[in-house]
Amino acid sequence: MKRLSAILLGAISVCTLCSASAAQDKPNFIVFLTDDQGYNDVGCFGSPNIRTPNLDRMAQEGMRFTSAYVGSPVCGPSRSALMTGSYPMRIAEPNNTKALHTVPHTKELMIPEILKGAGYTSALIGKWHAGQTQTQGDPLSQGFDYFFGTPRFNGFTKLIGDTTVRTPLMRNREVFIEKVQQKEMDQLTTLYTEEAIKFMTDNREKPFFLLLSHNMPHVPLGVSDRFRGKSQGGLYGDVIEELDWSLGEIQKTLKTLDLDKNTLLIFISDNGPWIEDVIGDHAGHADPLRGAKMKSWEGGPRVPCIMRWPGKIPAGKESDAIMTTMDLLPTFSQLAGTELPADLVIDGKDLAPLLTGNSAVSPHTYYYYYCYTHLQAIRDARWKLVLPRPAKPEWMGWWARMIDEVKAIELYDLDADVAETNNVARQHPDVVARLMKQIEAARTELGDAGTIGSGARFFDKGVKRPGMAAYHRETTGRTKMDVKKSGHL
Repeated sequence: MKRLSAILLGAISVCTLCSASAAQDKPNFIVFLTDDQGYNDVGCFGSPNIRTPNLDRMAQEGMRFTSAYVGSPVCGPSRSALMTGSYPMRIAEPNNTKALHTVPHTKELMIPEILKGAGYTSALIGKWHAGQTQTQGDPLSQGFDYFFGTPRFNGFTKLIGDTTVRTPLMRNREVFIEKVQQKEMDQLTTLYTEEAIKFMTDNREKPFFLLLSHNMPHVPLGVSDRFRGKSQGGLYGDVIEELDWSLGEIQKTLKTLDLDKNTLLIFISDNGPWIEDVIGDHAGHADPLRGAKMKSWEGGPRVPCIMRWPGKIPAGKESDAIMTTMDLLPTFSQLAGTELPADLVIDGKDLAPLLTGNSAVSPHTYYYYYCYTHLQAIRDARWKLVLPRPAKPEWMGWWARMIDEVKAIELYDLDADVAETNNVARQHPDVVARLMKQIEAARTELGDAGTIGSGARFFDKGVKRPGMAAYHRETTGRTKMDVKKSGHL
Protein backbone atom coordinates (compact mmCIF):
# COMPACT_ATOMS: atom_id res chain seq x y z
CA MET A 1 0.00 0.00 0.00
CA LYS A 2 3.09 2.26 0.08
CA ARG A 3 1.73 3.80 3.29
CA LEU A 4 -0.93 5.52 1.17
CA SER A 5 -3.55 4.66 3.76
CA ALA A 6 -1.77 6.95 6.20
CA ILE A 7 -1.68 9.71 3.61
CA LEU A 8 -5.36 9.30 2.78
CA LEU A 9 -6.37 9.28 6.44
CA GLY A 10 -4.32 12.40 7.00
CA ALA A 11 -5.95 14.07 4.04
CA ILE A 12 -9.41 13.10 5.32
CA SER A 13 -8.69 14.65 8.70
CA VAL A 14 -7.42 17.83 7.06
CA CYS A 15 -9.79 18.52 4.23
CA THR A 16 -12.66 16.05 3.71
CA LEU A 17 -15.14 18.57 5.05
CA CYS A 18 -13.87 21.32 2.76
CA SER A 19 -16.31 22.76 0.25
CA ALA A 20 -15.74 22.41 -3.50
CA SER A 21 -14.67 26.02 -3.75
CA ALA A 22 -12.23 25.59 -0.89
CA ALA A 23 -10.75 22.56 -2.62
CA GLN A 24 -10.21 24.67 -5.71
CA ASP A 25 -8.33 27.17 -3.57
CA LYS A 26 -5.62 24.63 -2.92
CA PRO A 27 -2.57 25.91 -4.78
CA ASN A 28 -1.49 24.38 -8.05
CA PHE A 29 2.15 23.36 -8.36
CA ILE A 30 4.12 23.61 -11.60
CA VAL A 31 7.76 22.54 -11.72
CA PHE A 32 9.43 23.68 -14.94
CA LEU A 33 12.47 21.39 -14.96
CA THR A 34 15.26 21.67 -17.51
CA ASP A 35 17.98 19.11 -18.19
CA ASP A 36 21.68 20.00 -17.80
CA GLN A 37 21.09 23.77 -17.81
CA GLY A 38 24.02 25.57 -16.21
CA TYR A 39 23.94 28.13 -13.42
CA ASN A 40 25.00 30.87 -15.84
CA ASP A 41 22.58 29.94 -18.64
CA VAL A 42 19.86 32.42 -17.65
CA GLY A 43 19.95 36.17 -18.20
CA CYS A 44 19.24 37.04 -14.57
CA PHE A 45 21.97 34.61 -13.48
CA GLY A 46 24.56 36.40 -15.59
CA SER A 47 24.44 34.98 -19.10
CA PRO A 48 26.08 37.51 -21.44
CA ASN A 49 24.63 36.20 -24.69
CA ILE A 50 21.49 34.14 -24.05
CA ARG A 51 18.22 36.07 -23.90
CA THR A 52 15.68 34.82 -21.35
CA PRO A 53 13.11 37.62 -20.98
CA ASN A 54 10.43 35.39 -19.48
CA LEU A 55 12.74 33.92 -16.86
CA ASP A 56 14.09 37.37 -16.08
CA ARG A 57 10.54 38.69 -15.63
CA MET A 58 9.70 35.71 -13.44
CA ALA A 59 12.63 36.63 -11.19
CA GLN A 60 11.43 40.25 -11.02
CA GLU A 61 7.98 39.05 -9.99
CA GLY A 62 9.20 36.30 -7.65
CA MET A 63 12.27 35.06 -5.80
CA ARG A 64 15.64 34.08 -7.24
CA PHE A 65 17.59 31.43 -5.34
CA THR A 66 21.37 31.60 -5.67
CA SER A 67 22.14 28.58 -3.45
CA ALA A 68 19.71 26.09 -4.95
CA TYR A 69 20.94 22.49 -5.00
CA VAL A 70 19.89 19.17 -6.45
CA GLY A 71 20.28 15.80 -4.73
CA SER A 72 22.98 14.65 -7.16
CA PRO A 73 24.94 16.23 -10.04
CA VAL A 74 23.60 13.63 -12.53
CA CYS A 75 20.13 13.41 -14.12
CA GLY A 76 18.63 10.13 -12.85
CA PRO A 77 19.74 10.38 -9.20
CA SER A 78 18.80 14.08 -9.19
CA ARG A 79 15.27 13.36 -10.44
CA SER A 80 14.85 10.50 -7.98
CA ALA A 81 15.84 12.84 -5.15
CA LEU A 82 13.34 15.47 -6.32
CA MET A 83 10.48 12.98 -6.50
CA THR A 84 11.16 11.29 -3.13
CA GLY A 85 12.49 14.20 -1.07
CA SER A 86 15.56 12.13 -0.22
CA TYR A 87 19.24 11.92 -1.04
CA PRO A 88 19.82 9.03 -3.49
CA MET A 89 21.84 7.26 -0.80
CA ARG A 90 18.65 6.94 1.27
CA ILE A 91 16.39 5.79 -1.57
CA ALA A 92 15.45 2.10 -1.78
CA GLU A 93 16.08 0.32 -5.07
CA PRO A 94 14.89 -3.03 -6.49
CA ASN A 95 16.57 -6.08 -4.93
CA ASN A 96 18.35 -3.79 -2.46
CA THR A 97 20.89 -2.71 -5.07
CA LYS A 98 22.47 0.72 -5.52
CA ALA A 99 22.72 1.63 -9.18
CA LEU A 100 24.95 4.35 -10.59
CA HIS A 101 21.77 5.78 -12.07
CA THR A 102 19.33 5.60 -9.14
CA VAL A 103 16.31 3.38 -9.84
CA PRO A 104 13.77 4.00 -7.05
CA HIS A 105 11.90 1.00 -5.71
CA THR A 106 8.23 1.10 -6.67
CA LYS A 107 7.40 1.25 -2.95
CA GLU A 108 9.12 4.62 -2.65
CA LEU A 109 6.56 7.38 -2.10
CA MET A 110 6.70 10.20 -4.62
CA ILE A 111 5.17 13.67 -4.84
CA PRO A 112 2.04 12.81 -6.88
CA GLU A 113 1.17 9.91 -4.57
CA ILE A 114 1.28 12.22 -1.58
CA LEU A 115 -0.75 14.94 -3.32
CA LYS A 116 -3.37 12.45 -4.51
CA GLY A 117 -4.64 12.20 -0.94
CA ALA A 118 -5.38 15.94 -1.06
CA GLY A 119 -7.40 15.66 -4.26
CA TYR A 120 -4.70 16.62 -6.76
CA THR A 121 -4.47 15.52 -10.37
CA SER A 122 -0.87 15.10 -11.52
CA ALA A 123 0.85 15.02 -14.89
CA LEU A 124 4.40 14.44 -16.01
CA ILE A 125 5.09 15.95 -19.39
CA GLY A 126 8.63 15.39 -20.58
CA LYS A 127 11.56 13.28 -19.43
CA TRP A 128 11.04 10.79 -16.58
CA HIS A 129 14.32 8.88 -16.04
CA ALA A 130 13.38 7.81 -12.53
CA GLY A 131 11.99 4.33 -13.11
CA GLN A 132 12.90 0.79 -14.10
CA THR A 133 11.22 0.07 -17.43
CA GLN A 134 8.59 1.63 -19.66
CA THR A 135 5.86 0.16 -17.42
CA GLN A 136 7.44 -0.90 -14.12
CA GLY A 137 8.24 2.14 -12.04
CA ASP A 138 6.84 4.38 -14.75
CA PRO A 139 5.11 7.69 -13.91
CA LEU A 140 1.63 6.11 -13.85
CA SER A 141 2.71 3.56 -11.24
CA GLN A 142 4.15 6.36 -9.09
CA GLY A 143 0.97 8.42 -8.79
CA PHE A 144 0.86 10.47 -11.98
CA ASP A 145 -2.51 10.48 -13.73
CA TYR A 146 -1.10 11.42 -17.11
CA PHE A 147 2.24 11.00 -18.84
CA PHE A 148 3.46 12.30 -22.17
CA GLY A 149 7.18 12.13 -22.68
CA THR A 150 10.30 10.00 -22.73
CA PRO A 151 10.90 7.33 -20.07
CA ARG A 152 14.65 7.60 -20.55
CA PHE A 153 17.29 10.13 -21.56
CA ASN A 154 17.95 11.36 -25.09
CA GLY A 155 21.20 9.53 -25.77
CA PHE A 156 24.88 9.37 -24.93
CA THR A 157 26.39 11.78 -27.43
CA LYS A 158 26.13 15.33 -28.66
CA LEU A 159 24.91 14.15 -32.09
CA ILE A 160 22.04 11.67 -32.18
CA GLY A 161 23.64 9.88 -35.13
CA ASP A 162 26.67 8.99 -33.00
CA THR A 163 24.73 6.60 -30.76
CA THR A 164 22.37 3.68 -31.21
CA VAL A 165 20.42 4.70 -28.12
CA ARG A 166 16.90 5.90 -28.90
CA THR A 167 14.17 6.64 -26.41
CA PRO A 168 10.51 6.15 -27.24
CA LEU A 169 7.99 8.95 -26.82
CA MET A 170 5.07 7.69 -24.73
CA ARG A 171 1.51 8.79 -24.08
CA ASN A 172 0.69 7.09 -20.81
CA ARG A 173 1.73 3.48 -21.57
CA GLU A 174 1.20 3.63 -25.30
CA VAL A 175 4.12 4.22 -27.64
CA PHE A 176 3.55 7.51 -29.46
CA ILE A 177 6.86 7.41 -31.36
CA GLU A 178 8.92 4.23 -31.16
CA LYS A 179 12.35 5.83 -31.59
CA VAL A 180 12.89 9.55 -31.22
CA GLN A 181 15.13 10.74 -34.05
CA GLN A 182 16.57 14.22 -34.64
CA LYS A 183 13.46 15.56 -36.38
CA GLU A 184 11.33 14.61 -33.35
CA MET A 185 13.99 15.93 -30.97
CA ASP A 186 13.70 19.31 -32.66
CA GLN A 187 9.97 19.43 -31.84
CA LEU A 188 10.00 18.13 -28.25
CA THR A 189 10.00 21.54 -26.56
CA THR A 190 7.02 22.66 -28.64
CA LEU A 191 5.16 19.36 -28.15
CA TYR A 192 5.66 19.41 -24.39
CA THR A 193 4.50 23.01 -24.15
CA GLU A 194 1.31 22.23 -26.07
CA GLU A 195 0.62 19.17 -23.92
CA ALA A 196 1.19 21.18 -20.74
CA ILE A 197 -1.22 23.90 -21.83
CA LYS A 198 -3.88 21.29 -22.62
CA PHE A 199 -3.43 19.64 -19.23
CA MET A 200 -3.71 22.97 -17.42
CA THR A 201 -6.82 23.90 -19.39
CA ASP A 202 -8.53 20.54 -18.85
CA ASN A 203 -7.82 20.57 -15.10
CA ARG A 204 -8.35 24.24 -14.28
CA GLU A 205 -11.31 23.50 -11.98
CA LYS A 206 -9.33 21.31 -9.57
CA PRO A 207 -5.91 21.44 -7.94
CA PHE A 208 -3.10 20.00 -10.04
CA PHE A 209 0.58 19.20 -9.99
CA LEU A 210 2.40 19.55 -13.30
CA LEU A 211 5.99 18.44 -13.74
CA LEU A 212 7.00 19.93 -17.09
CA SER A 213 10.30 18.14 -17.47
CA HIS A 214 11.98 19.28 -20.67
CA ASN A 215 14.59 17.03 -22.33
CA MET A 216 16.60 20.08 -23.30
CA PRO A 217 19.37 21.20 -23.11
CA HIS A 218 20.66 17.63 -22.58
CA VAL A 219 22.57 16.46 -25.64
CA PRO A 220 21.77 15.64 -28.38
CA LEU A 221 20.24 19.08 -28.69
CA GLY A 222 17.03 19.79 -30.54
CA VAL A 223 15.42 23.11 -31.45
CA SER A 224 12.57 24.14 -33.72
CA ASP A 225 13.15 26.08 -36.92
CA ARG A 226 11.73 29.31 -35.50
CA PHE A 227 14.50 29.45 -32.88
CA ARG A 228 17.36 27.85 -34.80
CA GLY A 229 20.17 30.33 -35.44
CA LYS A 230 18.36 33.16 -33.66
CA SER A 231 20.45 33.47 -30.47
CA GLN A 232 23.94 34.83 -29.93
CA GLY A 233 24.90 31.68 -28.04
CA GLY A 234 25.07 29.13 -30.85
CA LEU A 235 22.85 26.04 -30.95
CA TYR A 236 22.87 25.76 -27.16
CA GLY A 237 21.69 29.36 -26.88
CA ASP A 238 18.92 28.67 -29.40
CA VAL A 239 17.73 25.77 -27.23
CA ILE A 240 17.69 27.86 -24.04
CA GLU A 241 15.80 30.68 -25.72
CA GLU A 242 13.14 28.21 -26.88
CA LEU A 243 12.85 26.92 -23.32
CA ASP A 244 12.35 30.50 -22.18
CA TRP A 245 9.56 30.81 -24.76
CA SER A 246 7.98 27.66 -23.32
CA LEU A 247 8.02 29.14 -19.82
CA GLY A 248 6.41 32.29 -21.17
CA GLU A 249 3.59 30.24 -22.72
CA ILE A 250 2.95 28.56 -19.37
CA GLN A 251 2.77 31.95 -17.65
CA LYS A 252 0.38 33.29 -20.30
CA THR A 253 -1.86 30.27 -19.85
CA LEU A 254 -1.96 30.71 -16.08
CA LYS A 255 -3.19 34.26 -16.55
CA THR A 256 -5.69 33.32 -19.26
CA LEU A 257 -7.18 30.60 -17.04
CA ASP A 258 -7.19 32.93 -14.01
CA LEU A 259 -4.89 30.53 -12.16
CA ASP A 260 -1.94 32.87 -11.85
CA LYS A 261 -2.48 33.88 -8.22
CA ASN A 262 -3.18 30.34 -7.10
CA THR A 263 -0.16 28.64 -8.65
CA LEU A 264 3.34 28.17 -7.30
CA LEU A 265 5.56 28.14 -10.40
CA ILE A 266 9.10 26.84 -10.01
CA PHE A 267 11.91 26.93 -12.55
CA ILE A 268 14.98 24.81 -11.87
CA SER A 269 17.57 22.63 -13.63
CA ASP A 270 18.24 18.99 -12.72
CA ASN A 271 22.03 19.52 -12.45
CA GLY A 272 24.86 21.59 -13.85
CA PRO A 273 25.96 21.70 -17.49
CA TRP A 274 27.79 18.96 -19.32
CA ILE A 275 31.02 20.47 -20.62
CA GLU A 276 33.16 17.36 -21.13
CA ASP A 277 34.76 17.60 -24.60
CA VAL A 278 31.88 19.66 -26.05
CA ILE A 279 32.61 23.21 -24.92
CA GLY A 280 31.04 25.40 -27.56
CA ASP A 281 27.70 25.21 -29.31
CA HIS A 282 26.57 22.09 -27.40
CA ALA A 283 27.70 22.98 -23.89
CA GLY A 284 26.35 25.08 -21.06
CA HIS A 285 28.02 27.39 -18.58
CA ALA A 286 28.30 27.35 -14.80
CA ASP A 287 30.24 30.62 -14.36
CA PRO A 288 31.32 31.82 -11.87
CA LEU A 289 31.12 28.37 -10.34
CA ARG A 290 33.83 25.75 -10.62
CA GLY A 291 33.04 22.40 -12.20
CA ALA A 292 30.02 21.05 -14.05
CA LYS A 293 27.74 18.03 -14.28
CA MET A 294 28.99 14.84 -12.54
CA LYS A 295 31.28 16.87 -10.25
CA SER A 296 30.91 17.92 -6.63
CA TRP A 297 32.42 21.36 -7.24
CA GLU A 298 29.67 23.98 -7.09
CA GLY A 299 28.98 23.89 -10.83
CA GLY A 300 27.66 20.32 -10.54
CA PRO A 301 24.83 20.41 -7.98
CA ARG A 302 24.20 24.18 -7.70
CA VAL A 303 21.63 25.25 -10.28
CA PRO A 304 19.57 28.29 -11.29
CA CYS A 305 16.21 28.45 -9.53
CA ILE A 306 13.33 30.93 -9.57
CA MET A 307 9.97 30.69 -7.80
CA ARG A 308 6.90 32.82 -8.41
CA TRP A 309 3.56 32.92 -6.59
CA PRO A 310 1.81 36.31 -6.79
CA GLY A 311 0.62 37.54 -3.42
CA LYS A 312 2.52 34.84 -1.54
CA ILE A 313 6.17 35.15 -2.60
CA PRO A 314 7.45 38.75 -2.35
CA ALA A 315 8.38 40.13 -5.76
CA GLY A 316 11.94 40.94 -6.75
CA LYS A 317 13.57 39.09 -3.87
CA GLU A 318 16.80 37.11 -3.83
CA SER A 319 17.77 34.41 -1.37
CA ASP A 320 21.20 32.86 -0.84
CA ALA A 321 19.81 30.43 1.74
CA ILE A 322 20.45 26.77 0.99
CA MET A 323 17.44 25.08 -0.60
CA THR A 324 17.20 21.83 -2.52
CA THR A 325 14.88 20.06 -4.94
CA MET A 326 14.32 17.55 -2.14
CA ASP A 327 12.41 20.32 -0.35
CA LEU A 328 9.62 20.34 -2.91
CA LEU A 329 7.91 17.21 -1.58
CA PRO A 330 7.46 18.41 2.03
CA THR A 331 6.69 21.96 0.87
CA PHE A 332 3.94 20.82 -1.49
CA SER A 333 2.56 18.50 1.17
CA GLN A 334 2.35 21.31 3.71
CA LEU A 335 0.79 23.79 1.27
CA ALA A 336 -1.72 21.18 0.06
CA GLY A 337 -2.80 20.40 3.61
CA THR A 338 -1.88 16.73 3.60
CA GLU A 339 0.24 14.98 6.19
CA LEU A 340 3.26 12.83 5.45
CA PRO A 341 3.37 9.34 6.98
CA ALA A 342 4.81 9.50 10.47
CA ASP A 343 7.39 6.82 9.67
CA LEU A 344 8.64 8.45 6.47
CA VAL A 345 12.15 9.85 6.91
CA ILE A 346 13.22 12.28 4.19
CA ASP A 347 15.93 14.89 3.75
CA GLY A 348 13.80 17.69 2.31
CA LYS A 349 12.52 20.57 4.44
CA ASP A 350 9.42 22.76 4.25
CA LEU A 351 10.33 25.94 2.37
CA ALA A 352 7.08 27.81 3.04
CA PRO A 353 8.56 30.21 5.66
CA LEU A 354 11.44 31.04 3.31
CA LEU A 355 9.16 31.53 0.30
CA THR A 356 6.71 33.82 2.04
CA GLY A 357 9.40 36.00 3.55
CA ASN A 358 8.61 34.97 7.12
CA SER A 359 12.16 33.65 7.42
CA ALA A 360 15.42 34.44 5.67
CA VAL A 361 17.18 31.44 7.18
CA SER A 362 17.59 28.14 5.37
CA PRO A 363 15.86 25.13 6.93
CA HIS A 364 19.07 23.22 6.14
CA THR A 365 22.03 23.36 8.48
CA TYR A 366 24.13 21.31 6.06
CA TYR A 367 24.11 20.12 2.46
CA TYR A 368 25.97 16.95 1.43
CA TYR A 369 27.73 16.53 -1.92
CA TYR A 370 27.41 12.92 -3.09
CA CYS A 371 28.76 11.52 -6.35
CA TYR A 372 27.22 8.06 -6.71
CA THR A 373 27.78 6.51 -3.26
CA HIS A 374 30.78 8.74 -2.54
CA LEU A 375 30.41 11.55 0.00
CA GLN A 376 32.85 14.15 -1.34
CA ALA A 377 32.00 17.40 0.45
CA ILE A 378 29.75 19.23 2.90
CA ARG A 379 28.68 22.85 3.28
CA ASP A 380 26.89 24.98 5.82
CA ALA A 381 25.67 28.53 5.35
CA ARG A 382 29.20 29.83 4.73
CA TRP A 383 31.82 27.09 4.58
CA LYS A 384 32.41 24.15 2.24
CA LEU A 385 34.71 21.31 3.19
CA VAL A 386 36.02 19.05 0.40
CA LEU A 387 37.30 15.59 1.33
CA PRO A 388 40.43 13.93 -0.11
CA ARG A 389 39.76 11.52 -2.97
CA PRO A 390 41.65 9.65 -5.70
CA ALA A 391 41.34 10.55 -9.36
CA LYS A 392 39.05 8.37 -11.48
CA PRO A 393 38.29 5.71 -8.83
CA GLU A 394 37.58 2.48 -10.71
CA TRP A 395 34.67 1.48 -8.48
CA MET A 396 32.67 4.49 -9.69
CA GLY A 397 32.20 3.05 -13.18
CA TRP A 398 31.34 5.56 -15.92
CA TRP A 399 31.21 8.34 -13.33
CA ALA A 400 34.92 7.87 -12.55
CA ARG A 401 36.22 9.71 -15.58
CA MET A 402 34.92 13.00 -14.19
CA ILE A 403 36.46 12.67 -10.72
CA ASP A 404 39.63 14.68 -10.16
CA GLU A 405 42.09 14.09 -7.35
CA VAL A 406 41.94 15.98 -4.07
CA LYS A 407 45.08 15.23 -2.06
CA ALA A 408 44.10 16.75 1.29
CA ILE A 409 41.12 18.34 3.00
CA GLU A 410 40.16 21.64 1.41
CA LEU A 411 38.00 24.41 2.88
CA TYR A 412 36.35 27.25 0.99
CA ASP A 413 34.57 30.37 2.20
CA LEU A 414 31.63 30.39 -0.22
CA ASP A 415 30.60 33.89 0.85
CA ALA A 416 33.90 35.29 -0.39
CA ASP A 417 35.01 32.61 -2.85
CA VAL A 418 32.11 30.95 -4.63
CA ALA A 419 34.52 29.85 -7.39
CA GLU A 420 36.42 27.66 -4.89
CA THR A 421 39.87 29.00 -5.72
CA ASN A 422 41.36 29.73 -2.27
CA ASN A 423 41.79 26.79 0.11
CA VAL A 424 41.71 28.15 3.67
CA ALA A 425 41.72 24.85 5.59
CA ARG A 426 44.94 25.69 7.47
CA GLN A 427 43.60 29.05 8.59
CA HIS A 428 40.38 27.60 10.07
CA PRO A 429 41.10 24.28 11.83
CA ASP A 430 38.07 24.76 14.08
CA VAL A 431 35.73 24.91 11.08
CA VAL A 432 37.38 21.84 9.58
CA ALA A 433 36.95 19.90 12.83
CA ARG A 434 33.28 20.88 13.13
CA LEU A 435 32.44 19.92 9.55
CA MET A 436 34.40 16.67 9.78
CA LYS A 437 32.30 15.71 12.79
CA GLN A 438 29.19 16.26 10.69
CA ILE A 439 30.71 14.23 7.86
CA GLU A 440 30.91 11.27 10.24
CA ALA A 441 27.28 11.79 11.23
CA ALA A 442 26.27 11.76 7.55
CA ARG A 443 28.25 8.59 6.92
CA THR A 444 26.43 6.92 9.78
CA GLU A 445 22.96 8.07 8.68
CA LEU A 446 23.17 8.14 4.87
CA GLY A 447 26.29 6.11 4.13
CA ASP A 448 29.40 6.52 2.01
CA ALA A 449 31.46 4.43 -0.39
CA GLY A 450 31.61 1.00 1.24
CA THR A 451 29.30 2.04 4.09
CA ILE A 452 25.55 1.42 4.31
CA GLY A 453 23.83 4.15 6.28
CA SER A 454 21.47 3.33 9.12
CA GLY A 455 18.84 5.50 7.44
CA ALA A 456 19.03 3.86 4.00
CA ARG A 457 15.73 2.27 2.94
CA PHE A 458 15.33 -1.36 1.86
CA PHE A 459 12.04 -2.96 0.85
CA ASP A 460 13.23 -6.37 -0.36
CA LYS A 461 14.56 -9.36 1.51
CA GLY A 462 18.14 -10.50 1.12
CA VAL A 463 21.57 -8.95 1.05
CA LYS A 464 21.67 -5.15 1.14
CA ARG A 465 23.23 -3.55 -1.95
CA PRO A 466 24.75 -6.71 -3.43
CA GLY A 467 24.96 -5.08 -6.86
CA MET A 468 27.72 -2.73 -5.76
CA ALA A 469 30.27 -5.53 -5.44
CA ALA A 470 29.20 -7.04 -8.75
CA TYR A 471 29.50 -3.69 -10.47
CA HIS A 472 32.98 -3.18 -9.09
CA ARG A 473 34.10 -6.53 -10.49
CA GLU A 474 32.50 -5.69 -13.82
CA THR A 475 34.45 -2.44 -14.14
CA THR A 476 37.77 -3.93 -13.07
CA GLY A 477 40.23 -3.85 -15.93
CA ARG A 478 38.28 -1.48 -18.12
CA THR A 479 40.31 0.99 -20.10
CA LYS A 480 39.58 4.68 -19.94
CA MET A 481 38.02 4.46 -23.39
CA ASP A 482 35.79 1.56 -22.34
CA VAL A 483 34.46 3.51 -19.38
CA LYS A 484 33.79 6.52 -21.55
CA LYS A 485 31.70 4.40 -23.88
CA SER A 486 29.41 3.72 -20.93
CA GLY A 487 27.99 7.07 -21.83
CA HIS A 488 26.98 10.54 -20.79
CA LEU A 489 23.82 10.50 -18.74
